[in-house]
Amino acid sequence: MTQSTTPAGHDAPATTLPAPPGGKTTARRSPGLRPDVRNLSLLGVLAALIVVGGVTRPDEFLAASNLQLVLTQASVIGVVTVGMTFVITSGGIDLSVGAIVALASVWATTVATQEYGFAGILFTAVVVGLGCGLVNGLLVAYGRMVPFIATLAMFASARGLALQITEGRTQIVTVGSVLDLGLPDSYVLGIPPLVLVFAAVTVVGWLLFNRTTFGRRTVAVGGNAEAARLAGIDVRRQRLHLYLLSGLCCGIAAFLLIVLAGSGQNTNGNLYELDAIAAAIIGGTLLSGGRGTIAGSVLGVLVFTTITNIFALNNLESAVQQIAKGAIIVAAVLVQHRAARDA
Repeated sequence: MTQSTTPAGHDAPATTLPAPPGGKTTARRSPGLRPDVRNLSLLGVLAALIVVGGVTRPDEFLAASNLQLVLTQASVIGVVTVGMTFVITSGGIDLSVGAIVALASVWATTVATQEYGFAGILFTAVVVGLGCGLVNGLLVAYGRMVPFIATLAMFASARGLALQITEGRTQIVTVGSVLDLGLPDSYVLGIPPLVLVFAAVTVVGWLLFNRTTFGRRTVAVGGNAEAARLAGIDVRRQRLHLYLLSGLCCGIAAFLLIVLAGSGQNTNGNLYELDAIAAAIIGGTLLSGGRGTIAGSVLGVLVFTTITNIFALNNLESAVQQIAKGAIIVAAVLVQHRAARDA
């Protein structure tokens, strides 16, 4: 049996499957628009949104402080989306990311944790995220639970535990070194530190996805798990690592949210799972697995964050924002299905 290797990441046009008993190989095309076309389309949408914001609220939208706010708000959900992109590309799903962010943020802002200062808060947030990711990964990979059910259980458990820790109260951060990261004095060349962290996570995620065997294994598992197993990939271990990665991203996002809000609340991360999935999908990640794009996911996050900002500046109701997001998601999925039929 022979196996030819295709390039990793969203640039791969096809996935070659192992040879069947008859000796012939079959190639399954990766459906969808070319990556450069998709990303250029998203850049066009983002540019159009900037024009709309500039026309409707020129003094407010184009202000440097508002643009910094948009990028800062995008940073938290953006870090979560990077992890989600890996999971979806592998054919999985993680509905617990918002709840994990909430649990990590409240656990890291308890009085006992804050006594250890900056390092204690950061360490706790990351460890809680990794712990939740480990549980998800074990349930999916070795417990053979459907990802939807396993992560839904984590969603409920993490939210409940976060509520129990806080007893419904907001936990105020008193560590000055953490709060200082959100102040303008900490900006680097006008760029907030949170944005720099988001950029670093994006670059590392892109390299991991497109330039390593880990990324190739992720695409292979999502494209055809059985073929990946026959090719020598430990599918269960790969899935465990992917949920650990998602949990790590949630822990980092929780710390960024603590800096941004200056507190920990059990309501943190509300609907983050839907926003992250939506951003990945409109960015070009295939919901059924086998294709993903970190760059597209980041552009999707920026599109959604810009829409939210424009609606807020124009005093539009949050219900209208949700309807607009829903319409964008439906349109993106329909484009994926159309491209799949034409492939």
